[in-house]
Amino acid sequence: MASAPQPQLPLFYKDLLPLNSRDHGDWKVGSFDSASFVAETHAIPLTVDEFVDAQRNYPIVFTAGENPLPIALFGLNEGVNTFIGDDGKMVADVYVPAYVRRYPFILAKLQQDSEDMSLCFDPSAGVVKKQKDGQELFGEDGQPSEYTNNVLDFCKKFEESGQRTRAFLEELKKLDILMDGEIAITRNDYPDKPFVYRGFQMVDEKKLRELPSETVESLNKNGMNMLIHAHLFSMNLMRRVFERQSAQGKVPLPDQANGAAN
Repeated sequence: MASAPQPQLPLFYKDLLPLNSRDHGDWKVGSFDSASFVAETHAIPLTVDEFVDAQRNYPIVFTAGENPLPIALFGLNEGVNTFIGDDGKMVADVYVPAYVRRYPFILAKLQQDSEDMSLCFDPSAGVVKKQKDGQELFGEDGQPSEYTNNVLDFCKKFEESGQRTRAFLEELKKLDILMDGEIAITRNDYPDKPFVYRGFQMVDEKKLRELPSETVESLNKNGMNMLIHAHLFSMNLMRRVFERQSAQGKVPLPDQANGAAN
């Protein structure tokens, strides 16, 4: 079973194998006992199709650099995820990003010179293997099971959402309304030394208000204005995530707090 070419694996993935009936005809998919694979991840990739749902629970910001992408902040410091409970599972009643729900499956190119993508999985996740219980991947005739077809459909829709997300960010760059973000939060025990978080981008509200009326009308019609405001509304959750982190004893000293989205 040859691994797929993997010059740089995405977040969470440690290995990739192309799924096929020859090698995995009698394999099944079990369930994760915990969310350990996400437990030390503070920033999860997000698509624009998720902004409205995600903004209820997480700050939505954009990565730094020339090619920003949206991320949901589960914590404000590297390695801190405030939404993992003591049982190692995601806390109840919060939105789980599609990037997390997709794992351990992914669509990947098996040949770098081809645009064709194949359904692959991360064997190190330990849930796709020969086992007695679980969801069957293939039927006795070697054809993909209903479960596998659903996974494939989910991964295809995720890729389509990714394309819409990249188009959205290209428009933000053209409008030149992104700015380097900085959030300062003061805690009672450090009244004169705020916790400052940088290393991310956000929409500049001043530039947004100064856009020509015809541009604003266009943003309203194509749905971008709703996405922009979902992002801006979500920034109010920065303090809430900070408070979660503080209650869990995971807030470093103010001098070490920089880097919400590094």
